[in-house]
Amino acid sequence: MDHKNSYSASYAAAGVDITAGYRAVELMKKHVARTRNEGCLDDVGGFGGCFGLPIAGMEEPVLVSGTDGCGTKVKLAILMDKHDTIGIDAVAMCVNDIICVGAKPLFFLDYIACGKNIPEKIAEIVGGVAEGCVQSGAALIGGETAEHPGMMPVEDYDLAGFAVGIVDKKKILDNSRMAEGDVVIALPSTGIHSNGFSLCRKVFDIDNNNPELYVAREELGGKTIAETLLTPTKIYVKPVLALLEKVDVKGISHITGGGFYENIPRSIPDGLCAKIDKAAIKILPIFDVIAKWGNIPERDMFNTYNMGVGMSIVVPAEQVDLALEILKARGEDAYVIGQIIKGEEKVIL
Repeated sequence: MDHKNSYSASYAAAGVDITAGYRAVELMKKHVARTRNEGCLDDVGGFGGCFGLPIAGMEEPVLVSGTDGCGTKVKLAILMDKHDTIGIDAVAMCVNDIICVGAKPLFFLDYIACGKNIPEKIAEIVGGVAEGCVQSGAALIGGETAEHPGMMPVEDYDLAGFAVGIVDKKKILDNSRMAEGDVVIALPSTGIHSNGFSLCRKVFDIDNNNPELYVAREELGGKTIAETLLTPTKIYVKPVLALLEKVDVKGISHITGGGFYENIPRSIPDGLCAKIDKAAIKILPIFDVIAKWGNIPERDMFNTYNMGVGMSIVVPAEQVDLALEILKARGEDAYVIGQIIKGEEKVIL
């Protein structure tokens, strides 16, 4: 479409450049194209994204939705002027949630609010969103970029989105079959993912762009704190979908804000408890750095961060070896961290 007649000098004087929005859409189309799958019905740029539901073979198809953002991790991306991975986080926080219900992600839409629409920067952000969609098998079928002059500095932006997935009703994971003796498996995280950044900002003085953020550190494998913190959230969709095909998965928890104490209980029914072997957890170095620099008590760490476990999965004891084999064949260094016992606490560390 030719947008040359759409320029409004009055709107531009008020801080909103309509033509920049059109330019951003043109730049992001190549990223969106990477995510197309069999359900896509039209191109980006219309008033609504259309998607054909793949319901063949399902008795009672159920749509599952999830929405989230990247939290204040965006602040670090802005400070580092690195915007090509934050979109992965936005997708991950949504698709990792809906996979906990057993749903396969179908499509994703993003929402970017910015102080000033710089087309190249917006396209870079959407490039990350597209990468997250590719990793999860979801199609990026639309989105919105809103210029908010006066509400935020020109260099600032925020990013959120939502995903929709599908699952046959009889295959929804509802923890009703979980039983004493089942085993808890951990899927490793890539770092702190997209949670607990308000505490990180305080500990590392991120808001003041602390120069210590950019010093390479031996304990972080030669990376800087900033690089380590900005590592994208891991997307677990494809390994978990493969697992669901062959293993009787009883429950899944996405370990986000609230850490172990808030998230694992969400997949545990009343009367049962996940007894976690803390010594078995492969804690990533960044969490040791956060605890040391901020003098953060261990319980607070486990109640804020994933501590190296991005997702926990409960399976029958007799299928543990098969589950680990399937997950490791798909690149997940999965390992056992606990078992299900009788109890009312939901989780014991």
